[in-house]
Amino acid sequence: MSEEAQPLLHGDSGNDELVRGLCCAEMELREYPDKYIVRSTDPYTVGHGFSVDRSHGVIRPLEGDLGSENPLKVSTIYGVAGVIRLLAGSYVLVITSRKEIGSYLGSTIYGVASMRFLSCNEALKELTTQEKKDEAYFMSLLKIVEATPGLNFSYDRDLTINLQRSSQLAKERTHKPLWKQADPRFIWNRNLLEELIEAKLDPFIIPLIQGHFQKIQFTLKDTPVKLTLISRRCNRRLGTRMWRRGANLEGDVANFVESEQIVEYGCFRSSFLQIRGSIPLLWEQIVDLSYKPELNLIEHAESSKVTQRHFYDLMQRYGEVLAVDLTDKHGDEGKLSHAYSVEMEKFPDVRYVSFDFHNTCGKGNFDSVQLLYDQIKEDIDKQGYFLMNAEGELLMEQKGIIRSNCIDCLDRTNVTQSFLGRKLLDIQLQKMGLLSSNESITAHNNILDIFKIVWVEHGDEISQEYAGSHALKGDLVRYGRQTFSGLVKDGLSALSRYYLNNFQDGMRQDALDLISGQYNVSRGGPSPFQQNALENISYLPLASAVIIGGITLTTFSLNQAGRNMQHFPASILLAGVTVGVVALVKANGKQFCSRPRLCGLY
Repeated sequence: MSEEAQPLLHGDSGNDELVRGLCCAEMELREYPDKYIVRSTDPYTVGHGFSVDRSHGVIRPLEGDLGSENPLKVSTIYGVAGVIRLLAGSYVLVITSRKEIGSYLGSTIYGVASMRFLSCNEALKELTTQEKKDEAYFMSLLKIVEATPGLNFSYDRDLTINLQRSSQLAKERTHKPLWKQADPRFIWNRNLLEELIEAKLDPFIIPLIQGHFQKIQFTLKDTPVKLTLISRRCNRRLGTRMWRRGANLEGDVANFVESEQIVEYGCFRSSFLQIRGSIPLLWEQIVDLSYKPELNLIEHAESSKVTQRHFYDLMQRYGEVLAVDLTDKHGDEGKLSHAYSVEMEKFPDVRYVSFDFHNTCGKGNFDSVQLLYDQIKEDIDKQGYFLMNAEGELLMEQKGIIRSNCIDCLDRTNVTQSFLGRKLLDIQLQKMGLLSSNESITAHNNILDIFKIVWVEHGDEISQEYAGSHALKGDLVRYGRQTFSGLVKDGLSALSRYYLNNFQDGMRQDALDLISGQYNVSRGGPSPFQQNALENISYLPLASAVIIGGITLTTFSLNQAGRNMQHFPASILLAGVTVGVVALVKANGKQFCSRPRLCGLY
């Protein structure tokens, strides 16, 4: 697996509390006219805190008592997720509510229920008119960030490192602050933590991961078994479904997610790791109001090196890589899949398997994935899985990784990963002695149903984070076949994706580029919003009104023409205008869609 994650910044604080590697679990937020004060009320770090100047966002550790001044407001917060600096000052992101979602290796895991940015932007009045407009747009992006789904955290456990890697690292690392223990790839708020790190506020620095966490317990042959499914989204190429496709020049891919299935029984603890990620080529799919926009490969001098960089990184981190490509072999997908297969011929150390999911499982038969499993079973057996006993003794090691992809790395990928997870659960339980070599959890319907629901909910959450809707094909995981209610649900989810991708995701992408550091705000530079009018204004409402109005008037006029032919020329004119507007919208579809303003595709 990968080398130990490097910290964001170096340097240790001398506070005794930091040696324990704990974060403040509960804090008091005091709001004054000129400052905010955050003070720990946690028994381990009580009395520690810091202030933030509301004029310029300067952060200072607390010294002495709070004085006699009465605050305007006092509230409880559950974490400080970071600081971002914009044109008018700083904005501090705090966790205002949380929900307990389970436990992991003895530590409580929480999900972020709500967040809020504290404004330290008194310099707003000093900005130019254009800068004020820019700042207003940036602040609207922060509202989107506050509603980010799928954020999880722990106050005393690093969630970014998988179980096998954690067991290989020195025990001394657990005495470091959490942010120093963590793998930077999976810290969702990594870019927001730097000012807190520079101020040596380690007890207040909480690494958030975006993904999914769920833990269940079932009874097998009168024996309790715990199953945990945890996923970690990489922060290197954060983005929305249509605006972040493929890879960047460094080989980082969109929708890269590491999923870990952990089984605990008696003195045994086992895990199986899989990854998903967009096809590692330079390609795009720009929204243009069509249901399936055209897929385009991008020509670049570095194109041939992108795939190489991606797989070299994977091999350094995970060992042997098995690349499973689930895309169609015809149409636009077929062209992309062919380009991918051609590149993979250059890597003899990586096995590439092409499996046309739609063609093989086109009738909604989940069990057809068995055909893929039969092709790669030897590789899975060779890669293995992780297994250790209560004394921490290593019994088995996972020596490689299965990398699955479709176009979105959502629906087909989740169905496939859940199938492989089910197969590995059988193997893990057989090794632990709970199942004989020819037994399977498929013979235990109650356990199988629970397992399926966990993977369905996993797929839904990963899809919400990338596409903004539930995953499709959930019925294949839950029931092994497509049902009528599932078709209806998939249809509604597909419509939701279409609307979000075409009319909302431009701003969502800007929000992600802003908080991930892909776009850096600076005063004095050109405004990112000084574009031509066609890019700045959405004409879709007007065009939609003209089209609907034209169809309505044409229908009415034709009805009248049936009674009086004098209305017929007017009907033809109205029909012509309507058809013309429809043609104009279709020809300029990209201009009517929500587009990112801060960064390009890469």
